[in-house]
Amino acid sequence: MPLISEEPQIPESAQGPRVTPATGRTAPTPRPVPGPRSAATPRPGRPGPGPARPAPPAQRAHPAPAAPARPQPTENRSAPQVQLIPAPAAGALDAAEEAVDLLLESGRAPGDILVLTTGEQHPWAVHELSFGEAAYWAQQDAGDDVFFADASAVDRAKPRPVVVVAANGDAGDAVARALPVARDRAAALLIVCGDPQTINSALGAGV
Repeated sequence: MPLISEEPQIPESAQGPRVTPATGRTAPTPRPVPGPRSAATPRPGRPGPGPARPAPPAQRAHPAPAAPARPQPTENRSAPQVQLIPAPAAGALDAAEEAVDLLLESGRAPGDILVLTTGEQHPWAVHELSFGEAAYWAQQDAGDDVFFADASAVDRAKPRPVVVVAANGDAGDAVARALPVARDRAAALLIVCGDPQTINSALGAGV
């Protein structure tokens, strides 16, 4: 009888279930909860941080073909957009000033604009030249503001993103000489204010 009482007391079975809760404790130890939370934090990077690493090499492969494409934008720079604003010779300068105002309102920086006159010079140029040519051309080099110059000095004018030409003179030869050089000076946009027939013949093509 005492032997039978010893057998049901088997503490090993009790240790077995104790082991199982221990294993159950070990199961929660790998708590995956902090893992997904850390993954939630990198949401700005998204689970893509892993694939993001291979992404840069893919981008590195793209610049290689992009290198031959670089000569194309250079061609576009040499061929700026041309806009014609019809105006009589007497009103060409006023039309050019209005075009400058619109450019500035659209967000163009003053230093991006060069204005050329084929006839009478702009009053600003006349005023600044009264202080000497050195001080006058120094303002072009500074590039802080719109620069006004006579078309006869277009060779001395430096390129700018936008060139506005006021064909305010009656001499068609002056327009014909100024426009081709003005187009070369314009990096992005050439605006010509004046008689359309004179301008088209000077540019050698319809605008």
